[in-house]
Amino acid sequence: MRRIGRGLNFDAPPDDTVGLAYDAVCGPLVATLLRRGVSSGQSSDEMSKAFTRESDDLPEAPVVSRQRSPLPPGAKNYLTPDGARRLREELDRLVQVERPRHATSPDNPEARRQLHVLDQRIYYLQRSLQSAVVVAPPSVPEAGVRFGANVTVRDRSGGELRYRIVGVDETDIDRGWVSWLSPVAKALLNARPGERVRFELPSGQEELEILSFSYE
Repeated sequence: MRRIGRGLNFDAPPDDTVGLAYDAVCGPLVATLLRRGVSSGQSSDEMSKAFTRESDDLPEAPVVSRQRSPLPPGAKNYLTPDGARRLREELDRLVQVERPRHATSPDNPEARRQLHVLDQRIYYLQRSLQSAVVVAPPSVPEAGVRFGANVTVRDRSGGELRYRIVGVDETDIDRGWVSWLSPVAKALLNARPGERVRFELPSGQEELEILSFSYE
């Protein structure tokens, strides 16, 4: 895991094709988020092999795909400091508590299936943390929105929404946490209070007015 300087400036994704690929996949999710809003008061490895039957007396375990990262090829795995902490805590819990608990019944088909699922998640978290670039919030106030910011905006209808710009593994639509590669985040990055930003979604063009932003 690497840490980089405070106040990282995201002028553009590493490759325009990255943004286009992300828009195609995640546009509908962002549209849902815009409709619902959050009141101001979100691995590239090949599919794993099929599990081998260890006994003819046990049901065959299902094929479980290795978890794939939502990060497009060529994009860096940025994380906020608290996001990296949450992933480490989840990994520790799975390795130290959940996996040993399910490993006590190796002959139980359901326990074996749970172990497969846990191993997939453990592997994914390990890879994510190994490639993570942790971005600290700016140490001094900056004029424009940066990675990790909580941004309060006003939409065309006059309603206020709040987004937090986070890494792909921190995205939480219900909390208004959007990936820095999402259409709305790309529009908000580097914008200043009072400015209006526009971005395209499958449902059409959206426009937001920047009201304020802060960091946790």
